[in-house]
This record gives sequence, C-alpha cells and structure tokens, in this order.
Amino acid sequence: MRDLKGWTFWLAASVAVAASIYHLWTGGLGIFEPREQRSIHLLLLLPLAFILYPATGSSPKDRPSAIDWGLSFLAILPNLYSYQCANGGPFCASVINLRFETVDPVFPVELGLGAIAIVLVLEALRRAVTPVLAGLVALGIGYLFVTEHMPGILYFRDIPASQIVETMYLFNGLGIYGSITGISATMVAVFIIFGAFIEGSGVGRLFHNLGMKVAGRQSGGPAKVEVVSSALFGTISGSSVANVFATGSFTIPAMIKLGYRRHFAAGVEASSSVGGQIMPPVMGAGAFVMAEITSIAYQTIALAAIAGSLLYFFMILVSVHFEAKRLRLVGCDPEDIPQWTEVLKDVHLLVPVFVMIGAMALGYSPAFSAFWGIVAMVPSSWLRGHTRLYPADVLRMLATGGRNMVVVALACAGAGMFVACLTVTGMVISFSTVVTSLAGSNLYLAGILIAITVLILGMGVPTTAAYIIGAAIGAPILQKFGVPELSAHMFVFYFSILADATPPVSVASYAAASIARCSPMAAGVVAFRLSIAGFVVGFSYLHSGALLLQDTWSEIIGEFLANAISLSLVAAGFFGFFRAPLPLWVRLPLIPLGIFLALADALPVWGRVAAATAIAVALFRLQKAAARREREAPVLDVAIQ
Repeated sequence: MRDLKGWTFWLAASVAVAASIYHLWTGGLGIFEPREQRSIHLLLLLPLAFILYPATGSSPKDRPSAIDWGLSFLAILPNLYSYQCANGGPFCASVINLRFETVDPVFPVELGLGAIAIVLVLEALRRAVTPVLAGLVALGIGYLFVTEHMPGILYFRDIPASQIVETMYLFNGLGIYGSITGISATMVAVFIIFGAFIEGSGVGRLFHNLGMKVAGRQSGGPAKVEVVSSALFGTISGSSVANVFATGSFTIPAMIKLGYRRHFAAGVEASSSVGGQIMPPVMGAGAFVMAEITSIAYQTIALAAIAGSLLYFFMILVSVHFEAKRLRLVGCDPEDIPQWTEVLKDVHLLVPVFVMIGAMALGYSPAFSAFWGIVAMVPSSWLRGHTRLYPADVLRMLATGGRNMVVVALACAGAGMFVACLTVTGMVISFSTVVTSLAGSNLYLAGILIAITVLILGMGVPTTAAYIIGAAIGAPILQKFGVPELSAHMFVFYFSILADATPPVSVASYAAASIARCSPMAAGVVAFRLSIAGFVVGFSYLHSGALLLQDTWSEIIGEFLANAISLSLVAAGFFGFFRAPLPLWVRLPLIPLGIFLALADALPVWGRVAAATAIAVALFRLQKAAARREREAPVLDVAIQ
C-alpha cells in the first residue's frame, strides 16, 4: 500500500471514510436493492484500489501516477452505470434487474463498460490482492473463449464474447455483481469496520496483558501468552496477517529472548494467528460467506465452530509446553507481568463485543449486530480517560475500515467471476465426476483430493476467495457422499484457512518470519506441525457431527476427549517430549497412532478415548520410571566404587 502524502492522502482517506459510512448506514438502517448495494460498494472501493496500490515495484510510492488516476476514473463508469440502470435510470440502455439473462440483447454501451469492468477488476486484483487470483480469474475467462476447442471434460459449446461480458457484468447472481459481492457489500463490510474500531481502540493491549497474566509465569510463558492473545485477538480481527503483526510484534521478540528458536517463535505466531479465523464469535469473512451460501444462520455456524477451535489452540498450547520443557525454559520475568488492576483498566473495551454478541443471540442479523457494536464503541471508550475516542480517532478508524475493505471486496468480486466461469461451463459437475471416479466410494480419499485442491488454491488466494471456489466445487461432492451440508462446508472452510500456514507458500508464516528474521520455509514447517489439529478436526467433520455440536452430549464429549488426548500424542511425537525427551523410535509411531485414534470412526468413540488415555498413561509412567532410574544411577555408581 502506498504511503500517500498531502491532498492525495486526504482524498483517499475521504473516500475510505465515505465507504465506511455508507456500509454502516446500510448495515444499521437497511440495505438497498441488491444490484444498487453492490454497485455503490464497488463504485467506492474499486477506484480506491488504483490510488492506494502501485502497479509495479518501480511505481511512485507516495502518489498515484497519471495512469492510476485514469484507471481510477474509468472504474467509476461501469459501477455508476450498473447502479443507475438497476431499476431504470435516465441514461441506461436496459433495466438490468428486469433483463432476461442470455435472451435480451447486450447493448454496445454495456459491452464496452462490461469489458472495462472485467479488465479493471483483474488489474485491481493483481495489485491489491495477489497476482495468483488475478491469473486464476483471467485463466477462467480465457477458458470461456476456447471451450469449444477443448478436449474431454473441458469441452463446452461455443460462448460468444457478448455472452461472456454479459455473464460477468450484467448477471445479478453471478460475476462481478453476483451474490458473493453482495456478501462483502453487506455483512463482511460492517465486520471489517468493526475490526478496525476494535484494533484502534486498544483491545489488542487488553488481550496481550490478559495473556501475560494468565500464562506468563508458566514454563515458556511468552509463547503461551502469544497463543492466548492471538486466539482472543483473532476472533475479533478475522485476518491471519493482521493478527501476526498486531500480536507478533510483542510476542515473537519475547519468545526469542527467552530461548525459543527464531523459526519456532515465528511458527507459533503464524499458526495461532491462522486459528483466529476459526475462533468464534467473529471468525473470518469466509464464515459470513458460508452463512449466505448455505442459508445456515451465522449464529449456528459460530456455535458449531467452538469445539474445533478449542482443539486447535489446545494442541498449539500443548506443543508449546512440550518444547518449553524440552528446552528447560522458564516463564516471563515477574516484573514484566502486569497486575490485575492494569488488565482490568481496559476491560470496558469489550462492551462493544458483548453488545454485538448479545444482538446476535437475540436473533438480529450479523451486520445489524456489528453496527450496534460499533455504535457502542465511542461511549464505552469514555468510561476511562486513557481510552477515550475523539472525532479524529473515529475518522481514522473509519478510514482504516474503508482501506481494509478494498482487498476483501476485490477478492469476493474475483471469486464471483471465477465461480461464474465454473458454473456456466459445467466445470463444477465435471470436477465432481473426476473426484468421484478417483475416490470411488471412499469418503476419506475424496476428502483428501478436495483438501489438496483447496490447500493449493489457498496458498496463492485469500482465504475468502479460496473458500468460495472450494465450496463451489468441493462441498457438493462431499454431500453426495452423505456428509451433511454444514460439515461439508466447514471442511472446506478449515482447509482454505490452513493454507495460510501450509508450506511452501504460507502468507502468515512469511509475515511472522519477517518479524523473527528467519527463514519463511522453516517457520512454515513449524506452523504446519502446530496446525495439524486443524487437519484432524477437518477430517473429523466428515464422519461425525459431534465436534460441530450436532450429536448427543455423550458423543460430543467423547469425540472431544478422543481428539484432545490423541492430538497430545501427536504433539509429543512432533516435538520429542512428553514427560521427558522421547527417543526417535518412540516419536515416529506416536504421530500416525494419534491421528488414527482421532479419526478411526469405525471404533466406538469411548473405546478410542480409553485407548488414547492408556497410551498416554503408559508413556507417562515409563518416562517417570526412567527418570527415577536416572536419578538413582549416580548413587549406585558411588556404592560400587
């Protein structure tokens, strides 16, 4: 992002503030007709992308170039036309909402503006999001032009250029202004603004101090503080990279100072920050997309995510504890641990969070609940003098929220375009046929193929876009195997998030490595090991609804315990410590054994709990006996001499 100066800075900030105010207004007072809502959404944010993000590394970093200004102006035109033609404005060639798609003609003005819109969204994706997503969408659009020449399952009838532009620009359910963009223009936008207010109000300081107070004195205290604070902060921010920089700036140096290896400290931060997107009550933008796609209430999704997120962070804490014990690390310096009075002096900053959660519990929409959470932010900040928000602070947070919306809005628009490519050509059905033929009747094999696909997508594509594309091609396949809809979508959602912590391209690991000054690949390997609970939980969703709280209490408790104990064994195998250091011949079988006991759905759940517990107890006693013999050995040697 450019570091703008002077009047350009104030212009960009004003547009960003206007975008935030618009989305707050519609979030609290009611949205426009869908086409109008989405058009204004992109009318404000698409031009901003060319002002905020340079085209190349050699482009000016403090001001837009003449080309950037030209692209920004061009970006206004297709969105303005779309808005005023939604219900028949004075300058429209057709009333877009009343069109018969693929039947009514595409007028020359619409063909021209649609082509401009497609090119500008691709360029904005390349600049502001990632060239990978831009390339993926461009590949999909290119495929539409040559479908009649493709072999096998890639073949489709000839699609005229006018129909391609119509699909991307004039369709109301697909393409640039489709339902995916609608989600970012309503629910997601308001929560991004809420996150900007939370981050700017000092809640990060509260979570860090609380983590220090709770876990700072324990062995390897800074790492455990980082896990706790990232879990708390991540549930509000919903962004793994934002979480890394918000909490890692404090915790990574503290971990290194205490004695943790640099790449381990970065891996802990990356895996913990990634987990914030699966931690209720807010989670990531993908959770709101899931609610819209599945028509399952967001409150139900957030509740179903609780057990899995607890297991995820439980394994990270256990792994950190084992590593600290193996290295014989101590806790934080008592002088660095805040008193409860210091922690509690910021606790009033959580009032907006409770307002938001309370509103959702009463049945209000997530956007409306977040709106009232933001409204409660200013008066609650005035409960203490050191946290008071003044008009300048509010404007700064509104500007931050508007800037943060640009990336998500573009990612959703790009994902909507790519899904349109898959849908109109029937590639979703073709992919389903390929996976089904390869997997046969094996649900786990189908899950592995889908997980690999989503992980590859997620390595170069933002979480929200990866989930949207993965859900379009993967969730229906799992449902054909009898997996419930919520379970299938949570499976895809988990792996789209875990891609951020999976080498070779893991953006959270790259961000953490930049703070720790270590190899991103080494940090990514550690993050992958620490995140293995997410992989296990994801596959658990395929055979059981217990971890989604969709079963009897006996099954829910049993499945949770089976996973918790089994994942502890996996952590011991990965990091070489249980009660004492473990030899390699013990570590190697512990990893597959723990994963097997977590996922062996053919065995009774309480039988798996008993087996995992027996192994853990036996391992503990054997190591205890070995430690006793080691302590007694010197005494015996003296007696012999």
